[in-house]
Amino acid sequence: MLYARDRNASSLPPPPVYTILSDFMITGELKNKIDSLWQIFWTGGLTNPLEVIEQMTYLMFIHDLDDADNRESKNYAMLGLPYTGIFPDTVCIGTRTVEGKSLRWSTFRDYPAPLMYTTVHEYVFPFIKSLHADKKSAYSQYMADALFKIPTPRMLDEIVTAMDNLYAHMAQLNQADTRGDVYEYLLSKLSTAGVNGQFRTPRHIIRMMVQLMQPGPTDTICDPACGTGGFLVAAGEYLRESAAGEIFYNETHKTHYHNHMFHGYDIDRTMLRIGAMNMMTHGIDNPHIEYRDSISDQNTDRDCHSLILANPPFKGSLNAEIISPDLKIICSTRKTELLFLALFLRMLKVGGRCACIVPDGVLFGSSSAHRAIRKFLVDEHHLQAVISMPSGVFRPYAGVSTGILIFTKTGHGGTDHVWFYDMKSDGFSLDDKRLPTEQNDIPDIITRFHNLSAESSRERSDQSFFVPKQEIIDNDYDLSINKYKKTIPKPVDYPPAAEILDSIEKLESQIQAELAELRVLLNQ
Repeated sequence: MLYARDRNASSLPPPPVYTILSDFMITGELKNKIDSLWQIFWTGGLTNPLEVIEQMTYLMFIHDLDDADNRESKNYAMLGLPYTGIFPDTVCIGTRTVEGKSLRWSTFRDYPAPLMYTTVHEYVFPFIKSLHADKKSAYSQYMADALFKIPTPRMLDEIVTAMDNLYAHMAQLNQADTRGDVYEYLLSKLSTAGVNGQFRTPRHIIRMMVQLMQPGPTDTICDPACGTGGFLVAAGEYLRESAAGEIFYNETHKTHYHNHMFHGYDIDRTMLRIGAMNMMTHGIDNPHIEYRDSISDQNTDRDCHSLILANPPFKGSLNAEIISPDLKIICSTRKTELLFLALFLRMLKVGGRCACIVPDGVLFGSSSAHRAIRKFLVDEHHLQAVISMPSGVFRPYAGVSTGILIFTKTGHGGTDHVWFYDMKSDGFSLDDKRLPTEQNDIPDIITRFHNLSAESSRERSDQSFFVPKQEIIDNDYDLSINKYKKTIPKPVDYPPAAEILDSIEKLESQIQAELAELRVLLNQ
């Protein structure tokens, strides 16, 4: 994961940082440390949650640059290869020249507060803004208007100390991708989340979808509503774990991975900036992260992506005038959840695949637009799977029920039958606390999806089963699992009627006795 201007030496990825199906929720002491860090910003005058997250992200990025450089230096030293580091011996910042090592977190964190503030504000921050050699890259575009907003040396000193303690505690936990959990917890503090249907996608759900789709070294992957790039980062990490040799020892694949594989669009520049940093710290040099309204005429992508992973906004309606006309041909509506489905099919190349999250209403809505998009998926393309998720998956931010659609663009049909799965648990409680539980259907979903030939004997009363295309057509293209799932009532053994009456009489006697005691107390 190099950030140097000369990346020709970059051939090996860093070691995998997490296993796709592992997860960890922020609890206990770690949560308290993050809350304390947040409080420093709040008491220092930065009260806008998005600004706080931005400033924290910049500092985490600066910290991780130092760690990444040290790790890569050791990797290349062991292999006996030359290494061009992130921090050169000298760095020119405007008309001034400073030692590169003074820009390292491990160096400036020990400075007195005034010197630390001067170093970070006047040297480190301009340095990270100019890291990428390609000034047209996503990183360069969105870092160009990044601002350092920490107002005082004392506040910066407190933040750096708190972040050192946070990172030390994360190292002690020795948990997979704890940094990702910290980042997710920070995003959870956004009070505006969900106002426009922009619910964060839990990382374990993202990972499940990546595991289901199994991206390959030649894929071109897109998320047209990328936010902070969670799906793209997870896809990149999956490839680093599953196909490192195939990618990084093949110059064509390596160039594709760093420069052409990942595409993401959003209309929030702050999220795009965070997403660009997020992807760079995960070793993706030049992702195509762009400011673009995906369902308007701004988006000209057609037949160009082989894989789409997305959780698009699904709340509210749009002004009909901004909607791309070719989307309205497929589905005449202003509802974003339906328009994005039409968009995915337009953006995919023939043979391209998609896994996307949709609200339950898409699966059974009775409007002509709802039916039209389902009919288009089933009749004109290959709808492979519908995974029903419990409503608690997006808590505490939203209680909406959702499902995952998996399909392939063919343009000439291909749906013979559709695989349905009724997810009952995602490994966490379905209330606002979202505590880890033993029940977790995700491993079973992934295993069964990649062995669908064994699913044909499953009954409608099971958790997963096939439904023939014709039956779906006969049911007006309804894709809700409840339409097809068979529920077998479980027999319940009740006590004899005489025993039930005895219990009722006993309860009645207790009630009368307690009422009598209460009356005595009232008359005293």
